[in-house]
Amino acid sequence: MFIQTESTPNNDSLKFIPGVPVMGSGSTEFLDVRASMKSPLAKQLFKIDGVVGVFFGPDFVTISKDPYSEWQLMKPDVYAAIMDHFSSGQPIVYDEADLAASDTAIHPDDSEEVQMIKELLDTRIRPSIQEDGGDIEFCGFEDGIVKLKLKGSCRGCDSSVITLKNGIENMLMHYIPEVQSVEQVFDENETVALKEFEKLEKKLGEKK
Repeated sequence: MFIQTESTPNNDSLKFIPGVPVMGSGSTEFLDVRASMKSPLAKQLFKIDGVVGVFFGPDFVTISKDPYSEWQLMKPDVYAAIMDHFSSGQPIVYDEADLAASDTAIHPDDSEEVQMIKELLDTRIRPSIQEDGGDIEFCGFEDGIVKLKLKGSCRGCDSSVITLKNGIENMLMHYIPEVQSVEQVFDENETVALKEFEKLEKKLGEKK
């Protein structure tokens, strides 16, 4: 197996392409060791020092590391874990029923606006984001606001706000007049980290 790597807009995330289907369709993400227990590959990847996130796309794996670890030291272990997994014949996840249903699946009770948002996300926006080793998750549409969660390499990336506002928001507003803005949804642990960072910034500002 020849595994290619591609850089992403996030220096702490790297895209690994094994040349075989990973999820096949859809995507899933593991942000801690406990969550990784649902996937034999994610479980092995989290054993590598420095790994803080594992994302599976249709045909790629994105690994996110902490800011202090070096890719040149981590890559050999990541290559080995991916090759060992695909040669073992094990499934990518133990029970695919545990994975959330596709966020962009059209449901009978979806409004016309929501159906259009989901279609644009799936056909126009998601493919380009997956090229950068990430993905988006549709979390809802309320009062003109589209709520999205960034995943994979997009999570914590400095350019993610630009992607949301200049790319996704502009496109959705162009095609769907009812859309007024796009907001990013954070996981609970991300929200806590942001609040702590804001506290630190405030303290530093007071000392000046």
